[in-house]
Amino acid sequence: MHFDYKTKDTCSQLISLDIEGNVVKNVQFIGGCNGNLKAIPILVDGWTVEEIESKLSGLTCGRRSTSCGDQLAKAVRAAYEAQETV
Repeated sequence: MHFDYKTKDTCSQLISLDIEGNVVKNVQFIGGCNGNLKAIPILVDGWTVEEIESKLSGLTCGRRSTSCGDQLAKAVRAAYEAQETV
């Protein structure tokens, strides 16, 4: 299933991803720090929702209470829950 997540309080505005069961693939960030946001999708491709959450949840960026990684953890959980209702 394809899923788009509108981020909150980060430079990136949107996270686009595919999810099959609890496995995440094809992550793309729209906006944000180009280099970092090219690396994260490569690193997490094929990870489970739980792996992404355990590694990235709670990360902050500067003075912000969240980060692109933290937003990705929220996005994959939202995607997982959305596919359960389909």
